[in-house]
Amino acid sequence: MLAEIKKDGNGYIAKFERHLNHSAEDVWSYLTDNEKLPKWFPELRVDELREGGVIKFNMGNGTFIEMTITELKMQSILEYTWAEDLVRFELYPKIDGCKLVLNEKLTKITDHTPRDLAGWHVCLDVIDALLDGRTIESRKDVWKIWYEKYIKAIEEVVSV
Repeated sequence: MLAEIKKDGNGYIAKFERHLNHSAEDVWSYLTDNEKLPKWFPELRVDELREGGVIKFNMGNGTFIEMTITELKMQSILEYTWAEDLVRFELYPKIDGCKLVLNEKLTKITDHTPRDLAGWHVCLDVIDALLDGRTIESRKDVWKIWYEKYIKAIEEVVSV
């Protein structure tokens, strides 16, 4: 279930795909509802759920980074800026749940990229677990495993 990472023009795209046994509406609520967001990504808060609206990232020191919502289709697409990059969630309803696609458009690969990708990977695992009524005991331990895998995956893409 490792994200597919590939060169795209002058940058890169990391694509995560998950089949979730829950409706697109239920998954959407975890992406956009300020009561549910902190359960999987405590630093995020939606201030204005609309194109041109704002999602805030709490830096933990009293400051916030504002990220702009660049595309929004209710229950379907949520795209917003992430520093120089773009994060895009897409939901596709299926008979037995939905397909969740997360694309992160990366302007460049940095030393921090494997950390971020491992973080997104674990966040998606946490959303799935929450919807199933499960918990992930140690997100940090799970993150460490994926972090090592993303270091290798990025090395493969960059060396091509």
